[in-house]
Amino acid sequence: MDNSKIKVGFVSLGCSKNLTDTEVMLSLLAKEGYTITPEDIEADVIVVNTCGFIESAKRESIDSILDVAWLKKHRSLKAIIVTGCLAERYREQVMQEMPEVDAVLGIGSESKICEAVEKVLEGKKFEDFEDKEKSPLGGERIVTTPDYTAYLKIAEGCDNRCTYCAIPLIRGKMRSRTIEDIVAEAKDLEKLGIKELNVIAQDTSRYGLDIYGEYKLAALVKALTEQTSIPWIRLLYCYPDKITDELIAEIRDNDRVVKYIDLPIQHISDNVLSAMNRHGRSQMIKDTIAKLRREIPGICIRTTVMVGFPGETEEDFEQLCQFVKDAKFDRLGAFTYSAEEDTPAAEMDGQIDEQTKQDRYDIVMREQLSVTEELNAKFVGTTIKVLCEGFDPVSESYYGRSYRDAPDIDTKVFFTNALGKKRIREGELVNVKITETLDYDLVGKTTD
Repeated sequence: MDNSKIKVGFVSLGCSKNLTDTEVMLSLLAKEGYTITPEDIEADVIVVNTCGFIESAKRESIDSILDVAWLKKHRSLKAIIVTGCLAERYREQVMQEMPEVDAVLGIGSESKICEAVEKVLEGKKFEDFEDKEKSPLGGERIVTTPDYTAYLKIAEGCDNRCTYCAIPLIRGKMRSRTIEDIVAEAKDLEKLGIKELNVIAQDTSRYGLDIYGEYKLAALVKALTEQTSIPWIRLLYCYPDKITDELIAEIRDNDRVVKYIDLPIQHISDNVLSAMNRHGRSQMIKDTIAKLRREIPGICIRTTVMVGFPGETEEDFEQLCQFVKDAKFDRLGAFTYSAEEDTPAAEMDGQIDEQTKQDRYDIVMREQLSVTEELNAKFVGTTIKVLCEGFDPVSESYYGRSYRDAPDIDTKVFFTNALGKKRIREGELVNVKITETLDYDLVGKTTD
């Protein structure tokens, strides 16, 4: 069979960590000569790389599979392959309950994507579930993010065992890649022209403990900056109980590490934190935030919080709301608790009804909007560096992100260019003077 005549499409769902898995599978298929198509209606085979973290993500994954199944009836699609977290978590059920699916690969078997494509094109059903904790870490990728930005996954799995989270069940124990392996991949990304490297893992701050016996994120960041010239390095998913003095110093003193940290706290009530099995309590969280702000002037702190966890009282929730007001996080995302099967929290007493969860979510986000408007107002009249992401013809302005904005999850800076100035390219870093605010976003004009 001439593989070049076979068109393979992908639907990648869920987090950035899942996206890097998709990019590895794309590379494996391309090496075997398959044609990768971005057009679903042209595909002979579609791979749906699913998420199964929370209930809404599972629903999205199932809906996406069913949407793709329509192409088998009405277009040229011959087969559907399901990979990712949903495939790993519901091994037998996927094919049993969705006969439209032709192959299922668990987390440990994604390296067999080419074999799966070959089998389904022969009209055979295919399932494979290798040991996820022995699967390869990293691998060559076809980067699907814009040319100027990429994710760099430094570890797989998680050891934290939060009571609400199914990730250790799905992805297994934490396994770090070596510094040498990660740096080699960063060099490859640099050759592609990447301007922003987003360092990710389930718990980035725990990096290295399993293979080096100590936290090594600071050493990794130093190696990345010493051995590449990528101008922006951003740290995501750092847990507050693992923020070392060495890491703080590296962020503070290294000009190429953006002064930004993603610090998921989930809650501030000690009662809730204990029930969640989070490592550390409210005072530790407050001390860590204070230290980051004291040691790294201008640092942007992003966090996430969960509302409606089993047993969360009105007092617990009020404590969280007050902390959101007081802490003044630069970026904050909230989500409602989702009872995930096979997790301890799903069996806890005091489950909270969906309407109460939604009401609490709405209250937290209203509080954060007030905080954001207050913080954004302080930027009016200042000049910040912005990574241009494109031009919006409707508003007739460029848009991009400052060091304070991670891709996909944070806000934007909209800006115009002075008359007579050259066109700004995507991925170009420009200086923008902020003139006004727009809800969560900033508006300005270039000074270059």
